[in-house]
Amino acid sequence: MSSQPTHTPDVSQPLISARDIVKQYDQGRRTWWSRREPGRPALNGVSISVAQGECLAVIGESGSGKSTLGRILIRLTEPTSGSIDFEGQDLLAVNDAELRRLRRRMNYIFQNPFAAVNRRHTIQQILAAPLEAQGMYREEGTRGRCVELLDMVHLPVAHLDRFPHELSGGQLQRVVIARALATSPDFVVADEPTTGLDVITSAKLVGLLQELKSELGLSLMFISHDLRTVAQIADRIVVMRNGEIVETGSSADILTRPQHPYTQKLIDSVPRLPESTRAVGSLV
Repeated sequence: MSSQPTHTPDVSQPLISARDIVKQYDQGRRTWWSRREPGRPALNGVSISVAQGECLAVIGESGSGKSTLGRILIRLTEPTSGSIDFEGQDLLAVNDAELRRLRRRMNYIFQNPFAAVNRRHTIQQILAAPLEAQGMYREEGTRGRCVELLDMVHLPVAHLDRFPHELSGGQLQRVVIARALATSPDFVVADEPTTGLDVITSAKLVGLLQELKSELGLSLMFISHDLRTVAQIADRIVVMRNGEIVETGSSADILTRPQHPYTQKLIDSVPRLPESTRAVGSLV
């Protein structure tokens, strides 16, 4: 698949940006001269930005720090050091009340939908939870909003009264996406949302995210290790390895003219069809 950006966002005007992010977990090996020698940081001086309406893909192998970075950007995880700016506001300096208000404008799509929801709750209860937490809708208006959210992700209204086990993995991931959109956020982190799904379902889900990004003007961080999926949706790509950024650039540049050996290695690992059956610049 070729990279197909739908527009060219102005990256000089970021919605959210992070500078010199370090995340050091309390890990490492014990030594005779100290209680514990620090391990390698999960993130080591990472700087990144996402423009309004842009899809920034973050790729790399497991353990490269992709998910940690996504969680830190919306303060689901606290960094050891660094700074985060959200529309000119220092996200790490806000008080609890201001952070609660800002949480309406950012959300997270988890990679395992079955682990991301309460399986004892109906789909309506799952979708209503963020609305109730933010006090955004009166009780009588909540179901109407839930109907709107299901419509956004192309699921029938009848699903509202079902439970997670009654839905397929692809359907439940659409519910998780709908829940992430409940408070009308500006910025969403999608953490490997196609994991565990078949090729056709994955392609449809990425198409849905493209549609929502365009219709809602979302800024999206798309975390993945699958370059074929990234090629469908990304405007820009950041390549991570061992907690650091090794390369960044436009989707076209990264996929067709990689500069770093590690990026080339990732591209070379993508299965390809015979040359006669694929277009120039295609990854498959």
